[in-house]
Amino acid sequence: MLNPILFVCAWIVLGLGAVGVFIPVLPTTPLVLLAAFLFAKSSPRCHAWLCKTRIYRAYVLPFLEQGGIPFKRKLHILGLSCTVMGISAVLVQKPLVWAILGAVALFLLWLMCVRIPTVGDVPVIPKTEAATEED
Repeated sequence: MLNPILFVCAWIVLGLGAVGVFIPVLPTTPLVLLAAFLFAKSSPRCHAWLCKTRIYRAYVLPFLEQGGIPFKRKLHILGLSCTVMGISAVLVQKPLVWAILGAVALFLLWLMCVRIPTVGDVPVIPKTEAATEED
């Protein structure tokens, strides 16, 4: 009885993950990872199919192989998310919506800056001449 429930949940989570590609507030990588786990437990055929899809190869595979998200992708995620949330805040003039968007923005910032490791080259801000003379 558990397999059909896991199977249905996997499709729901995968659908949300696919929507997350276009709506940056939904976290694509964790949702597709969860769908892969649920498919692995409920349907090996669907799990094999998911592992071959573009969404899995683009979002999950690099995360699994490298153990984090590249710096440029993090900047892209944060920039797009903040833009969408900013537009939403301007269009919906309600303090409750502002509070929710603010909480989501803070959570996303914490997630990208603290929780999820950054892999690859991280740009280093060079010291200015004035800063190096003081050292």
